[in-house]
Amino acid sequence: MIRIVVASLLLLALSPAPAPAKSRVSPPPVDQDYVVALAAADCFLHAWQTEDEEAGILMLTDRLKQRSSEDAVHDFFTGPESKRTSYEIGRGRKLSAGRYEFPVALFLSPSQNGPRWTRPQASALIVVRSGRADWAIDRLP
Repeated sequence: MIRIVVASLLLLALSPAPAPAKSRVSPPPVDQDYVVALAAADCFLHAWQTEDEEAGILMLTDRLKQRSSEDAVHDFFTGPESKRTSYEIGRGRKLSAGRYEFPVALFLSPSQNGPRWTRPQASALIVVRSGRADWAIDRLP
């Protein structure tokens, strides 16, 4: 019995020490504008997902509407045969006061006769303050 205890203690002494637990890095704090800009990005991409062109166009800045053709905007919301299945919004960053950029990935379901796997379309969305409490999209993904 004593040999078992001694052997156990020797084994414990020779075992490597457990690695220290990794501390989680907490995300940096965000301001209220970031939260509202993120909500606007989510609302816009939901309009894309549901092919609600009218709601999406209402969220575009006048500048973006002037720079983009009606066909390009229409195609963004009602494009080719692929069905919009989902989107992913990454952690955004503040570009300047009232202007945020969010990385996005747009997921389309593959066509019936195509491959089973699909790659998300990676891009970025620019959201800007367009009034006292309004936020708008200034760059399409």
